[in-house]
Amino acid sequence: MKKFLVLGILFILPIVMYLFFASAVDNFSKLPVLKESIGNLDSFESLTGERVTLKDKITILGFFGEGIYNKKGNAFNLNQKIYKKNYEFRDFQFVMILPYGSENAAKELLEELDTIEDVSGWKFIFGTPESIQRFFKGLRTPYTLDQRIATNYVFIIDKEGDLRGREENLEKNEEKIYGYDTSSVGDLNNVMVDDVKVVLAEYRLALKKYKADRKEK
Repeated sequence: MKKFLVLGILFILPIVMYLFFASAVDNFSKLPVLKESIGNLDSFESLTGERVTLKDKITILGFFGEGIYNKKGNAFNLNQKIYKKNYEFRDFQFVMILPYGSENAAKELLEELDTIEDVSGWKFIFGTPESIQRFFKGLRTPYTLDQRIATNYVFIIDKEGDLRGREENLEKNEEKIYGYDTSSVGDLNNVMVDDVKVVLAEYRLALKKYKADRKEK
């Protein structure tokens, strides 16, 4: 009897585990899509000359504007709280948009960040003030860019180019969250850290299911 019980467990357990992980992808609490297809980065040029794209990347998108030295603290907050914990995820990147003329300042900031961590996932791209404003408005958030064409807020963009965030929850007294305030360590620690984890976990689960399905074929 025990022999059949053990054999039954050995046979059934792998099936149960597979069904659990397969269904987890569908049942996983995903971070809501707030705006589909925010656009592309074709009108911007990168610091290194490489083509920077949102496609098939999980992107933390920011607008550091003119006088990037004003956002140095924001950059270090992001690097410490978000980038450092997730940069080894292959498709994870930071994209910061700045106006032309900020290239040298961006290079200096990148060099400072490089003394702390591998910064290959940080991408600085440049465009005209008009193209930056136009792209920012495409996010359709309640925020605005200041006179330096900058904002403290950064945004989570998924691999499909959709803006992710939190829906309003009246029962929990939670407001709708479009972006995350990089000047506030509390906002990064208490909100953004969790939301980035959710998005990355979503794609990790999807990858596990894909690999499992491939083995079954």
